[in-house]
Amino acid sequence: MREIVFDTETTGLDPLQGDRLVEIGCIELVNRFPTGRSFHCYFNPDRDMPESAREIHGLTVEFLKDKPRFAERAEEIIAFLGDAQLVAHNAVFDLSFLNAELERAGRAALSRDRIVDTLLLARRKHAGAPNRLDDLCVRYAIDNSRRTKHGALLDAELLAEVYIELIGARQAQLILSQAAVPVLADGAPIILRERPLPLPERISAEDRAEHRRFVATLGANAIWLDYVSLD
Repeated sequence: MREIVFDTETTGLDPLQGDRLVEIGCIELVNRFPTGRSFHCYFNPDRDMPESAREIHGLTVEFLKDKPRFAERAEEIIAFLGDAQLVAHNAVFDLSFLNAELERAGRAALSRDRIVDTLLLARRKHAGAPNRLDDLCVRYAIDNSRRTKHGALLDAELLAEVYIELIGARQAQLILSQAAVPVLADGAPIILRERPLPLPERISAEDRAEHRRFVATLGANAIWLDYVSLD
């Protein structure tokens, strides 16, 4: 299964009011493992950068003025996304900007059916707790010390780690890895052999009966009654 974890930076909050996409970062996962493949690009928005947005991501008009316009890279973005499931934090925001840019470039919009919103996953799993990306990094002991400003590629990398934790895939991977290749402390593989004949039972029927008689003397509230039938 292929998934793309992505994040965007913009000039503001509403693409319908003229705000534009200025950065996108994408991380590829296959079967919930990062593959090392990514896509990252800055875009010239052909407009000013409000101070409120610049304070969040640090991107200025001067920095962006020689960057490509979205339409110039649209084909690469579409090819990288392919038909993968798309993962984002507060995904409606990112998807609305991405679709607005695709529409301007004369490309088909991405379906909401492809989206997994990690903010909704976090709210279900940690109801009542703060669930910003930084909060989730702290909760899952993910190093976000480089995140002094929002940046699409770094945020996508952090979100990929958070997503794997949210869905429990990291623990599953660990269990599968341990089960598939058990090793000694020095790294040597453990050779598992099946016993040709099972060991004889070490507790006889008489021992079991004696144990039940003993448990019966402990009274009606004895915790052993949760584990031993006296019948």
